Amino acid sequence: MKIIFMGTPDFAVPSLKALIEKHNVIGVVTQPDKPRGRGKKLMFSPVKEVALKAGIPVFQPENLKNDESIDEIENLGADIIVVVAYGQILPKRVLDMTRFGCINVHGSLLPKYRGAAPIQRAIIDGETVTGITIMYMAEGLDTGDMIIKREIVIDKDETYGSLHDKMAPIGAEALLEALVLIENGEAKPEKQDDSLSSYAKKIDKSLGEIDWNHNSKEILNIIRGLNPILGAYTLLNGEVFKIWSAEEYSANDGEAGTIIEILNKKGFVVKTKDSAVLIKEVQSKGGKKMSCADYMRGHTIEKGMVLGVN
Repeated sequence: MKIIFMGTPDFAVPSLKALIEKHNVIGVVTQPDKPRGRGKKLMFSPVKEVALKAGIPVFQPENLKNDESIDEIENLGADIIVVVAYGQILPKRVLDMTRFGCINVHGSLLPKYRGAAPIQRAIIDGETVTGITIMYMAEGLDTGDMIIKREIVIDKDETYGSLHDKMAPIGAEALLEALVLIENGEAKPEKQDDSLSSYAKKIDKSLGEIDWNHNSKEILNIIRGLNPILGAYTLLNGEVFKIWSAEEYSANDGEAGTIIEILNKKGFVVKTKDSAVLIKEVQSKGGKKMSCADYMRGHTIEKGMVLGVN
């Protein structure tokens, strides 16, 4: 099949590479180059880098509301459009452009976690199972009929980064299976039950502020769900202090947010609503990510200090 691929971040890369090996990818649509780093140098998206190496034409419209941009894509004459974390809502004209329509690789077991951040939200909500759904795209947000679903276990210590890297290649495998079914006329689309749907809205920085009055598991889920992007944080001596890794620790006494124990070779223990957490990996303002033990060698951390206050 002649395929147009729409995607932008790392999550989309395994799917694009799989398509390049097995199918005829005639065009790639990705987000415009963005300035990054201290020098604000324009950087290509991960998808664009793969496409250019493969010699595939790349299109980067500011949005898909422009008829000229849509004309350019339509003129390629594709059989199907594959979308993986593209980052823009597709207008009906694009959805209806090809004979096989548009299909999407979504990072959840739909109808749960429709929206922009399904992987992070599943971890933050304490889910133990998530998955990949290959679906036809419709005008609603992730509401289309489902073609294939693959369950994926969320391990106890799973972070957003590790789960992302586990899910992306599974998404690519499921995508190839779905394309065979579609091409052979064997796909059996399943409608979503809207009554079971939930929304995984985009992650913003404010979500990462730790409330020590929450239970330990809730705090650990925030830490895991925001690692390695954004990061959970608290205040230490009135300044932002990121916490990248922690584990549950048994404790009864103390006020929430108070450092109740120092374990020099491991880290320090902070009281929560129901128990405590052992802080293992941190990053101070302007500093580098490091083990908590290394941080404590160069900074004063004492029992009785309170986190989360100015």
